[in-house]
Amino acid sequence: MNRHEDGNMTPATPAAGSSPQTPFFSRAPSTLSVSGMATDARPAGETSTLLSGPGRGGTMYGGVQSETSSVHAKKSQTQPKKSSWTKKVRYYIPSTTWIPNYSLSLLGGDVLAGVTVACMLIPQSVSYATSLAKLSPVAGLFSASIPGIIYALLGTSRQLNVAPEAALSLLVGQAVSDIIHGDPHTHPVDSDAIGIAVSTIITFQVGLISFLLGFFRLGFIDVVLSRALLRGFITAVAVVIMIEQLIPMFGLVHAEHLANPQTTLEKLFFLVEHIPKAHELTTFISFGALGTLMVLRTVKAGFKRYWFIYRLPEVLVVVVVSTLMSQEFDWDDDGVDVLGHVNTKMGSHFFRLPFRHKNLSYLRSTTSTAVLCSVIGYLDSIVAAKQNAGRFGYSISPNRELVALGAGNLMGSFVPGTLPAFGSITRSRINGEVGGRTQMASLITSTIVLLATFFLLPMLYHLPTCVLAAIIAMVVFSLLAETPHDVRYYWKMRSWIDLGLMFLTFTLTIIWNIEIGITISLIVSLLLVVHRSSKPKMTILGRIPGTDKWEAVNENPEAREEVPGVLIVRIRENLDFANTAQLKERLRRLELYGADPSHPSEEPRRQEATVLIFHMADVDSCDASAAQIFYELLETYKNRDVELFITHLKRGPREVFERAGIAKLVGEDAFQANVGAATALVGRRYYLA
Repeated sequence: MNRHEDGNMTPATPAAGSSPQTPFFSRAPSTLSVSGMATDARPAGETSTLLSGPGRGGTMYGGVQSETSSVHAKKSQTQPKKSSWTKKVRYYIPSTTWIPNYSLSLLGGDVLAGVTVACMLIPQSVSYATSLAKLSPVAGLFSASIPGIIYALLGTSRQLNVAPEAALSLLVGQAVSDIIHGDPHTHPVDSDAIGIAVSTIITFQVGLISFLLGFFRLGFIDVVLSRALLRGFITAVAVVIMIEQLIPMFGLVHAEHLANPQTTLEKLFFLVEHIPKAHELTTFISFGALGTLMVLRTVKAGFKRYWFIYRLPEVLVVVVVSTLMSQEFDWDDDGVDVLGHVNTKMGSHFFRLPFRHKNLSYLRSTTSTAVLCSVIGYLDSIVAAKQNAGRFGYSISPNRELVALGAGNLMGSFVPGTLPAFGSITRSRINGEVGGRTQMASLITSTIVLLATFFLLPMLYHLPTCVLAAIIAMVVFSLLAETPHDVRYYWKMRSWIDLGLMFLTFTLTIIWNIEIGITISLIVSLLLVVHRSSKPKMTILGRIPGTDKWEAVNENPEAREEVPGVLIVRIRENLDFANTAQLKERLRRLELYGADPSHPSEEPRRQEATVLIFHMADVDSCDASAAQIFYELLETYKNRDVELFITHLKRGPREVFERAGIAKLVGEDAFQANVGAATALVGRRYYLA
């Protein structure tokens, strides 16, 4: 048996009594369809009474309960509308499925995961709000609780933890700083109020943008943007954050206010100039805390067998110890800045509408920041969600993830001053490792953070702010951890475009600012995607001598084009307005130069085609613009008296061709079942002539 290029099988030799065939013009082969099977796998040892799939009598997380009994089947027939409505509610609000069916056997792992993540999240959120976003610690804590509760009810990931992120907090902080210091000749009366208004309207826009992206099913944007772009951005953000945090770690905050450096390079030069004037005690406390964090993390790595050591929250330990020492030794009297009294209200009211007039006055100036926060936050979130979904054997919906994240941020924006909140790869991984199997862990985390907001903050009065900077500096090392690996990988793969995009993002972010760096890189990345998708995937087919098998001549050296002037072209993708625009040029190059690389300035290597056969088995769809361009292409060849054939055409594209007038243009004889039938027809005409 021989397999054709289109996947069909035919006998290698003619049947008895069949008419003789020429070596090139063979009869049309018979057809045989082959179907495949998809398999699903779960990690060994992963079982759940809650999360079984359909057909197993269980309930899916975010799905519907399978009804296997005849009694349930009869009920579903008598109440179709109610059943359909219930299924949709369970689909779009996954918590209506997993909360009623929650198993107490999962509670222990969820509680441990929730407490562990909360111990890490509380000091991190305070640090992000105060050191990066230049807001009150309460802003970070509310952002770590309210959006997480909403996501737990709507999200499809079981381990994703939603809270403020370092990069997004830095973007908000830069937007606040730009607005406050936008006019160097004026000084704002209430900079704290401006910061609250700016962060609130940014969070509101982030929630709205994310929600709309999910509502219009645009969750595929994570596959459009290059990973190299994201790595370059994260690396640049890590460097920017490190330079920002070295200023409070050396006790140079007051000197920075006087010098007022704006860009990252200006702050770097400021550090180099003022390090000799650093506050000694602040410097000692900062780097002592950073060193302690690094030592504790290293020691923990050697005790993975002992969970009570391996899961020790080193960040919380450093915060508690440094606060007690600051209170005992009166470090604030020695010039060390401390957190001080924190008002748990971010305004005159706990809840306020985010689209008030004062907030809306900053709408236009913050929209670009909100768009960047939405895109970057979603990319991080979907990576974390997919990692955990693959690890624990379930699926997620990118569109519903966007809706859940958007709803969480929209609800968070009703508390003045909250920061954009998205999923974290690190926290989500820890959540799953400790034992989190449902979003109950996130609900527990959010509850603990809320309690800490009202009852723990007063106890942190003496916490040195330089310790918060040291905590963020520790996060920087995590952000930079994968950069050397990615650089080596791209270098090894000789992926110069990815390396260039990564370097471009990094350089622009450092020299100008984060917004310019990521915006230009996003534009370049999208242009690359458009450039690649606009080139139609086509190849020249030739026959394997002695067989009826057709293969690409540039992939199989045995494939031969046996008759000059007969060009068989296989189109290997769907036709749309993007890739069909260059179809005429690409086809002309194949006709004159073949499949090998060539420059347009070279002399043609082949004669012009007299017969053109299209192999379109890979074309599943064709839009109106593509059909119009394809019509014009065929019309050009028709005017040149080139004989045209279209083979292996499926029903959908065939109907489009008929409506576009292509069938009338080329005639019914031009549509053949396969390449063999077309070549046989050409052969008969050739010999008759």
